Amino acid sequence: MLHSRFLTKAGIHMAAAAALGLAGITAAAAETKWDMPTPYGDSNFHTQNISAFAEEVKEKTDGSLVIQVHSAGSLFKHPEIKNAVRKGLAPIGEVLVSRLSNEDAVFGVDSVPFLAPSYDKAWKLYQAAKPAMEEKLGEQGLQLLYAVPWPPQGVYAKKEITKVDDMKGLKFRAYNAATERLAQLAGAVPTQVEVPDIPTAFSTGRVEAMITSPSTGANSKAWDFLTHYHDTQAWLPKNMVFVNKGAFDALSEAEKAAVLEAAADAEKRGWEASKVETKSKTNVLVENGITVVQPSSELIKELAAIGETMSAEWQAQAGEAGAAILEAYKN
Repeated sequence: MLHSRFLTKAGIHMAAAAALGLAGITAAAAETKWDMPTPYGDSNFHTQNISAFAEEVKEKTDGSLVIQVHSAGSLFKHPEIKNAVRKGLAPIGEVLVSRLSNEDAVFGVDSVPFLAPSYDKAWKLYQAAKPAMEEKLGEQGLQLLYAVPWPPQGVYAKKEITKVDDMKGLKFRAYNAATERLAQLAGAVPTQVEVPDIPTAFSTGRVEAMITSPSTGANSKAWDFLTHYHDTQAWLPKNMVFVNKGAFDALSEAEKAAVLEAAADAEKRGWEASKVETKSKTNVLVENGITVVQPSSELIKELAAIGETMSAEWQAQAGEAGAAILEAYKN
């Protein structure tokens, strides 16, 4: 009888252990993990914003959806991220929007110079372009979650530029088709130079002017080789975070809602962080002796004319979708 009671107790313990094990397996199965490749390092404000987004998703879902951020191209390099997400190799990722402009001109609208030269105008342009962006991404099984701009682009030179004619003949750093075209329209001489080569290119006279953000100027220690920064806010290129539609659709309704809420928060927070970045990096330029110039009315007017030309050229590439975006933006 004692032996029988012992077996009963042992059976109870075994059953309890089995139940606990089963519960553990169920809990593990209930947790969804998303690996998220991003192009930039942990100190970059875009990456920091994404980390906060991931944390908010985990919190809002009580840990049922966990996003593991793989920064600095450690999982997939920048050029590979979009296709990795499209193919389902990663469920979610971040890219510079204009990187996709070679696939469709719609993705290049935020890099048309002097079309939307301020944060407010850049936001309005984003709202105008968003439906077309969502449609193009949707055709590839992708869903846009949010987008955040980099600091606006300004003109750096070894002298003050008060009118476009002052740029005539200057060797002007170009790094893509748009900056090359901008240099041509301004009468400058476009010269291909990548970011790491900027200091050497200036010191050896290969270039005399460039257009880039306060961040790149500060990181390149522009004060070592030039004197003036013109706050033209030429364009505000954006990064976007997007998800594989199949991965998103596989979530529960509560998880989907959590992701969308966290994305809306990340977008708002990211735009503010970009403004803070702009201000702090511009201050770094000033502290190191760069003269920050607010563009003259003549320069603004002439740069706007270049913007009109480049907008028309962009629209010709983007077709009906481009015309609709510009129409929505200007009204």
